[in-house]
Amino acid sequence: QVQLVEAGGGLVQPGGSLRLSCAASGIICSINAMGWYRQAPGKQRELVATILNSGTTNYANSVKGRFTISRDNAKNTVYLQMNSLKPEDTAVYFCNAAPKPFNTWGQGTQVTVSS
Repeated sequence: QVQLVEAGGGLVQPGGSLRLSCAASGIICSINAMGWYRQAPGKQRELVATILNSGTTNYANSVKGRFTISRDNAKNTVYLQMNSLKPEDTAVYFCNAAPKPFNTWGQGTQVTVSS
């Protein structure tokens, strides 16, 4: 069973940047598609970025051009570089398989964008 541990969140001003990481206890190279999800207060969890083993990426329109997902299969780690952050990016961020996630989720990492 894969265990996922997200890190790198924090408080940042609008326009700032953060880099999130997700360490997996299993071997993510066996998982074709990994993704970053986020859940804002009172809202459903949404998939914001996906990366295949081939390196192909896909982004939600709301983050396209600002976020970059990457993966290092040798380190069993997935990253999310977030630039030009906006208050509406405030949420708890999770990683998981995509588009169909595992039943088990990590604790997530809180990202708060506020002045």
